Amino acid sequence: MANLKIKSGDITTFEGDAIVNAANESLLGGGGVDGAIHRAAGVELVKECATLGGCKTGEAKITSGYRLKARHVIHTVGPVYYEHSPQRAQELLESCYVNSIKTAEEHNCRTLAFPLISAGVYGYPKDKALEVAVNTIKKYGNDIDAVIILFDREAYSIAKEKYSDITE
Repeated sequence: MANLKIKSGDITTFEGDAIVNAANESLLGGGGVDGAIHRAAGVELVKECATLGGCKTGEAKITSGYRLKARHVIHTVGPVYYEHSPQRAQELLESCYVNSIKTAEEHNCRTLAFPLISAGVYGYPKDKALEVAVNTIKKYGNDIDAVIILFDREAYSIAKEKYSDITE
């Protein structure tokens, strides 16, 4: 089982092996956490992402971290909640976490920070997104130290209530 914590903060300041980016399919930057990561990493990140051919929902791809304190960025594309049945949205969201963890392990990344994937403009309900994140990371992140870093105050309040044992 993964060593997992939940914190409030800015994922772009994480010092460790990798941060996970809640990206869009182009991987070329966007709003929310995606835009923040691209701004903090610098133009080199966009240039490398342009060579990757995009990314499908539920999959993950890795790049260098450039100006970030994390060595790598693992890009994953979460589901747009209302475009799928709740069951399919959950399956796709779980695969984001599973494939991010697999990618991290393949590149010897042992310390990993996640945002709350799909819970912003993609409309996944924050409480359900947290449940998927916590359960999936605990189930599949055997060899990693993981932290879910929440920028959103509402999501952090939910986390403190539901997961007080792992919330800092």
